[in-house]
Amino acid sequence: MKDRDKKEGNKKILSSESLNILISKWKDGTFYEILDDWKWIFHYSARYRAGIVLYVFLGILSTSLSLISSVAGKYMIDIIVGYKISKLPVVAVIMVGGAVVSLVLNSVVNRISAKLNILINNDIQADIFDKIIDAEWLEISKYSNGDILNRFNSDVGTVSGNAITWLPSIIITGYSFVASFAVIWYYDWIMALIALGSTPVLLVLSRGILRKQRDYNLKIREMGSQMMAFEVETFGNFDTIKSFGIAPDYSQKMRSQQEKYKDVSLKYNMFSIKINILMSCMGYLVQFLAFGYCLFRLWTGDITYGTMTLFLQQRSSLSSAFQNLISVAPAFLLSSVAAGRIRELTELSKEIHIPVSNEVKELANEGMEVRMKRVAFSYTEDAAVVYDSSFKVQPGEIVAFVGPSGEGKTTVLRMLLGLIHPERGEVFLRGKDGQPIPVNAETRCFFAYVPQGNTILSGTIADNMRMAKQDATDEEIIEALKTACAWEFVNKMPGTIDSSVGERGRGLSEGQAQRLAIARAILRDAPILLLDEATSALDVATERRVLQSIVSRDPNKSCIVTTHRPSVLNMCHRVYEVRDSRITELDEETASKLAMDF
Repeated sequence: MKDRDKKEGNKKILSSESLNILISKWKDGTFYEILDDWKWIFHYSARYRAGIVLYVFLGILSTSLSLISSVAGKYMIDIIVGYKISKLPVVAVIMVGGAVVSLVLNSVVNRISAKLNILINNDIQADIFDKIIDAEWLEISKYSNGDILNRFNSDVGTVSGNAITWLPSIIITGYSFVASFAVIWYYDWIMALIALGSTPVLLVLSRGILRKQRDYNLKIREMGSQMMAFEVETFGNFDTIKSFGIAPDYSQKMRSQQEKYKDVSLKYNMFSIKINILMSCMGYLVQFLAFGYCLFRLWTGDITYGTMTLFLQQRSSLSSAFQNLISVAPAFLLSSVAAGRIRELTELSKEIHIPVSNEVKELANEGMEVRMKRVAFSYTEDAAVVYDSSFKVQPGEIVAFVGPSGEGKTTVLRMLLGLIHPERGEVFLRGKDGQPIPVNAETRCFFAYVPQGNTILSGTIADNMRMAKQDATDEEIIEALKTACAWEFVNKMPGTIDSSVGERGRGLSEGQAQRLAIARAILRDAPILLLDEATSALDVATERRVLQSIVSRDPNKSCIVTTHRPSVLNMCHRVYEVRDSRITELDEETASKLAMDF
C-alpha cells in the first residue's frame, strides 16, 4: 500500500501544485510518510549540525549587515543632499564596511554549503552503496541498472542539496523577508503594504507556472532518458548493427531523437521567455506604483531622497525573499520523493551472513563436499524452477549439469553461491570434520565463479587477475594463466600481463577472454570452481587441456560445470540433467547421448 501511494505521489509532483499536494496529504493522513522521509534526511544532516548552525548564523549576520548597509546608504544620500559633510565619513565607512563584510560572509556561507553538500552526498552514497551491495540478489535484481544509477546519483543529489540548505534557507529567507518589511514599515506603513502587495500576485501566478514548468521538465527528462538509453544500446551493440548493415538507419534514428529533444527544449524556452516577460511586467507595475508613491511623498516633503532609495531597494529585496519562500514547498516535496526512492533500496532485505570459523577455512584446503537435499525454488509463484531435487559433489570431482537453456542450471549455481535461497530443502557444504555449513554470503570464499558471457574489465591483464586476489604476485598470476592455457597468448602480447585490454575484453577473442576469466578464478584458489558455460568459446582440445590442468593442479578441488558439450561430460565423475524442474543423475551412456542431442 505504501509503495503504491509513493508512486502516485511521484506522478502528482509532476502534474500538481506542490502546496496543494502537501495539504491533501495532510487531509488524507499520508503526510506522515513525507515526515518519515525527512526524518531520514535529517539523520544525515544531523551529523553536521555544528556546520548547519554556523551556516544559519552567518546567513542571518550577512543579511543583517546588508540591511545595515542599505540603511547607511539612505543616510549618506540624505547627508549629501543636506550638505552635512561632517557625518559623511562615518556613514560611508558603515555602508562600505557592511557591504564588504556581507560579501565576505556570503562567500563563506557558500563555501560551507558546498562542503556540507559534498560531505552529505558522499555519506548517503557510501551508505546506499554498501546496502545495495549487501541486498538480497533476488530483490535488487528487480530494479534495472538505469533505475538504480538514477536513484544513486540524481536522487541522492536532490536529497544532499536540500538536506543542508532547506531548513537554513527557510530561516535565513524568512528573516530577510521580515527584516526588510519591518524596515519599510518603520519609515512608512503604506509603502510597506505596497511592497507586500506584489506577493499575492506572485503566489497566484506561481501555481500555474510551477505546474507548467514541471510538465516541461518531465518531458525534457524523459527525452534525455530515451536518448541516453538509445546511445548506450547502440554503442554496446556495434557488432550487431554493423553486421546487419543498418548503421544508416541508426544514424537516422539518432537525428530523429535529437529533433524531438530540440522541439521540447525550444517550447520550454519559449514558455520561459513568456513567463519572464509576464513576471517582469508585474514587477515593473509594482515598481512604478512604488516609485510613483515615493515621488508623491518626496514632492510633499514627507520623505527624503535617501528614504525613497531605501524604499525602492527594500521593496526589491522583499519580493525576492518572498519568491524564495514560495519555492520551499516544491523543494520540500521533491526531496521527500527522492528520499523515498532511495529508502526503497536501503530497505531491501539483506543477505544472510553466518560467520565461518578459521578452523573451517583451514579444513577447506583439503576439499569441500557440496550437497543439495530435496530443494525446491521458484522465482515467481506457481512456476517452480527446481523442485524436490538433490545432488552431491565430492572433493576432487568434476560434476556437470546439462539440460536445455532456461531449465535452471544457472539457478543451481546461484543457490550454491548463496545469491538465492531454497524455499524448501537445504544447500550446504561439508569439510572433513563432517559438520554441515549452510550456504550463505560468508561461504562464497569457498567458491571461484566464472559466469556466462564476457566478464573482462578495462585495464591490464594483471588488474583483471588481481580482482580475485589483490596481493597476487606476478609469478602467481603467470602460473594461473598457464593452468588456464592463457599464458600461451598472453606471453606473446607486448607487455605480457601488463598489456591493456578494453572494456568487455576488447582486443581479445571470445576464447581468450574465457581463458582469462578461468585463470582469474583459478588464482582465487578456492576449493570449489564453478564454470557456467565458461568453456563454450574454446575448441575441444583446449577445453580438455584447461580442465585437465585444473584437476591436476590440486586433486582436492571440485569443479562444477554447466555445459552442452560431450567432450566435457566424458571427463566428469557425475552428470546431472536439469529438466522439467528436476535434477536427475545420469549414467555415462545416457549423458553422452543426451549431450549430443543438445
